[in-house]
Amino acid sequence: MRHVLVPLDGSEQAEAALDYALDLFPDARFSLLAVIDPAAGFSGTGAPGTSEVWYRNAREEASDRLTAGRERVDADGHAVATHVETGRPARVITQFAEEHGVDHVVVGSHGREGVSRLLIGSVAEAVVRRSPVPVTVVR
Repeated sequence: MRHVLVPLDGSEQAEAALDYALDLFPDARFSLLAVIDPAAGFSGTGAPGTSEVWYRNAREEASDRLTAGRERVDADGHAVATHVETGRPARVITQFAEEHGVDHVVVGSHGREGVSRLLIGSVAEAVVRRSPVPVTVVR
């Protein structure tokens, strides 16, 4: 049995990656991972409590995404575990794969190109470069 990691960020691409992984690995057990990026919550306002409220909301949204993902994987008859981690997404994904005995990562890609990719970066690209295991990128 394979252990497959699918990061879920709430995007259509991540949902497509989960569908693809379920088809590609019919006998696998799955880990679904939501990563909360602290940099995304920086408002720069310095208002007291702002970051705590943002983090609480981000954690709740991540939990909701994972619950929906778990239901889809359960419906397909696979073993599944869900995880919420905090940090830079590509680093957390690759570290999780290494530390949890993952055999394969299936990640969605937004398909950004050119200047947008240079400025924003590509989580999928960084995962492909750093991953200790094979990675399938789904657009």
